[in-house]
Amino acid sequence: MSEISKKRVLSGIQPSGNLTLGNYLGALKQWVEEQATFDCYFCVVDLHAITVQQDPIELRKKTREVAALYIACGLDPEKVTIFVQSHVSAHSELAWILTCFAPIGWLNRMTQFKDKAAKQQQQDSISSGLLNYPTLMAADILLYQAHAVPVGDDQRQHLEYTRDIAQRFNHIYGETFVIPEVMIPKAGARIMGLDNPLSKMSKSEASDNHAIYLLDEPNRVKKAIMRAVTDSSGEILFSDNPERAGVSNLLTIYQSLSGLSKDETQEHFAGKGYGDLKRGVVDVVNATLDPLQKRYNQIISETGYLDAILANGAEKARERANRTLREVQDKVGFLAAR
Repeated sequence: MSEISKKRVLSGIQPSGNLTLGNYLGALKQWVEEQATFDCYFCVVDLHAITVQQDPIELRKKTREVAALYIACGLDPEKVTIFVQSHVSAHSELAWILTCFAPIGWLNRMTQFKDKAAKQQQQDSISSGLLNYPTLMAADILLYQAHAVPVGDDQRQHLEYTRDIAQRFNHIYGETFVIPEVMIPKAGARIMGLDNPLSKMSKSEASDNHAIYLLDEPNRVKKAIMRAVTDSSGEILFSDNPERAGVSNLLTIYQSLSGLSKDETQEHFAGKGYGDLKRGVVDVVNATLDPLQKRYNQIISETGYLDAILANGAEKARERANRTLREVQDKVGFLAAR
């Protein structure tokens, strides 16, 4: 299949906190599967990260870490474009233009903004960047004329906003942007916290036993999983019952990493106890993380290797993004630079 005939996909992860098993199963694993059939652009979204103030040294470190983990998880720089968001200035430029076409009411409806703002005690310290986050995300997607965007359930509303603003611009100026579709993985799209299976596993959660991180040592993985919340029923079955969310979450992790179906996963644990389930999850998680971590350490230790990949990725991303930006600038009436 030629690059021209392939549909284009774009996604990214913030370089804040530590990437979790939830990030892997909900995003990275799917990205690896997509790279053979789509024209993929995957960026480290450092512009999004600064909606909350970051330590500069740590931000640079985490940006490289996330990029290295992209490759360690199986993304092939020869097949996909891997780059840092801030290395392509068109993201910020298009975000401003789109901001001028987005009614404030659309942004005020964003539930994620409301949730994050509610967690900040001092309301006057909430950055306007947090409110405008969806517009920057829209610019990320529309710059590359992405046909599809792999997102979790919590990002669905942002993609709908992207579609709305693209349709609004197209209506005013004529067809300019591809209207992107959402891509949701069939299994493992929403991995929950081990300590609270009613809350999504988050890389920003501080609790010791909340998440499994991609760079965790085997003993830490075992400790977190063996302390995972279950229930008193003793049945190892998938369930939509909130009281059984802990067991369902462990089963989802096992199913997603083992490649078994739901029925095969339940059959595997038939007649066994929760201890067997947790030990099974420990084994399959550590079997997944071991080669990933070895590859990550190799990438980080190879001086210049990652920098070259990011430089090449940014160059390719700029070419595609600037093409869209120039068309938008012309349509809104900006004087062309000479």
